[in-house]
Amino acid sequence: MIKFAVCDDEPLMLRELAGHLTSYMEARSAACSVSTFSSGQALLESGGGFDAAFLDIQMAQPDGMSTARLLRQQGERGLLVFVTVLREQVFDAFQVEAYDYLLKPLDPSRFRQTMDRLLRSLERRAPRALTVRQGAGCEIVPLADIVYCEVLGRKVYLHKSDGTVTGCYEKLEDLERRLDSRFFKCHRSYLVDLDYVRGYRDGQVLLPQGAAIPVSRLRERELRQALLRRMKEREL
Repeated sequence: MIKFAVCDDEPLMLRELAGHLTSYMEARSAACSVSTFSSGQALLESGGGFDAAFLDIQMAQPDGMSTARLLRQQGERGLLVFVTVLREQVFDAFQVEAYDYLLKPLDPSRFRQTMDRLLRSLERRAPRALTVRQGAGCEIVPLADIVYCEVLGRKVYLHKSDGTVTGCYEKLEDLERRLDSRFFKCHRSYLVDLDYVRGYRDGQVLLPQGAAIPVSRLRERELRQALLRRMKEREL
């Protein structure tokens, strides 16, 4: 689950940018949340924790640049993308480690290019291991070792490539937020690592060693799109 923040004091632009983000992520079958803020102060008081924030530069104080500086002072390390009508202000963005900038009015092609790069960057920054509580202790499970996750009763079981299984008391939705884009929710009770998918037949995803898990009929098309997206990501 990728968390986006959009901050702009123009309601129309706020809705437009949030809509672009949502449409882009839906087209790639990628889970996300988009939070909107009509002022820099509202964003600063939100508690942060965003993977990427889109900031209008021209706002009432604190403006976008000041908001970005304060976010960095608060320890926020998410990617920052400035949205502006003033091209000359772009150079100030480097002072706050901005990732990119977009000019108003938004150009759809330029927006997609920025988002393509941004997702690749987030993929590289994503955690590569999952910490799972085990009684009084914990187990660190590399994401690359998880073939699929299965809900049984009140527990989620992580089926790993070495044939072992780790169980934990956690909702599947909460677990999904801690995983990266290689995992796809193919059924209400299953998350599958797309890198292990060997095929699809008769309503089931085929996995190594002859294993198979169900696919919801409503998610078949999204599964195909997710597999194509994952193939492209691995080629980069």
